[in-house]
Amino acid sequence: MGAPVLLITGGGRGIGAATARLAAARGYAVAINYRSDATAASTLVDQIRAEGGNAAAFAADVGDEAEVVGLFQAVERTLGPLAALVNNAGVLETQMRVEAMDAARMRRILATNVVGPLLCCREAIRRMSTRHGGQGGAIVNVSSVAARTGSPGEYVDYAASKGAVDTLTIGLAQEVAADGIRVNAVRPGFIHTDMHASGGEPDRVERVKAFVPMKRGGQPGEVANAILWLLSAEAGYCSGAIVDVAGGR
Repeated sequence: MGAPVLLITGGGRGIGAATARLAAARGYAVAINYRSDATAASTLVDQIRAEGGNAAAFAADVGDEAEVVGLFQAVERTLGPLAALVNNAGVLETQMRVEAMDAARMRRILATNVVGPLLCCREAIRRMSTRHGGQGGAIVNVSSVAARTGSPGEYVDYAASKGAVDTLTIGLAQEVAADGIRVNAVRPGFIHTDMHASGGEPDRVERVKAFVPMKRGGQPGEVANAILWLLSAEAGYCSGAIVDVAGGR
């Protein structure tokens, strides 16, 4: 029997890349999905292979249904049957108040951050569910502490999308529990990643770390550790859980 196959959406950078490296080191065959940064994804694949791991990169926009279907088919053809999914792909846009946002921005956020995870969950369930002849599996959704705080004055739209991810996790966990699939989430706080530059403030973590009880930002690897635990047999009786990785915030 081959290595269990794990698909990580948005896996080329940040939390996704840290999760890919750790998963490969622990024996997963890792499918690294990316939307546009082929260089980052291929570099990560090369690094993992150089360290003896098994990884491959796959381009797809998770907000596009046809591309998601093609992604899952390609992963299966290349690496084998899917055992686990990490819904990590997410976007945010320039910090602004809601009254300044247009509908196009809102749709872009929701397409990637809400429709994307729903579509990926659907495709994963169709393959992993014992109801459909699968062997079961595990899904971890990457939410955000913004789902609790709302991110006022910065990106309420992003926060709202992550609130939807929390609700998806709770409902889907109950829906597929009897089908051999566990669904959990991690809710990162202020993590040192490139995403903050998308919001127009690359050094945001340094500005806000004083509000964190532990007085520092988190590292992508610290979130990856929580994700890998939730995927593992050690978390075998854990489903519908949302684990905060936020320094006590």
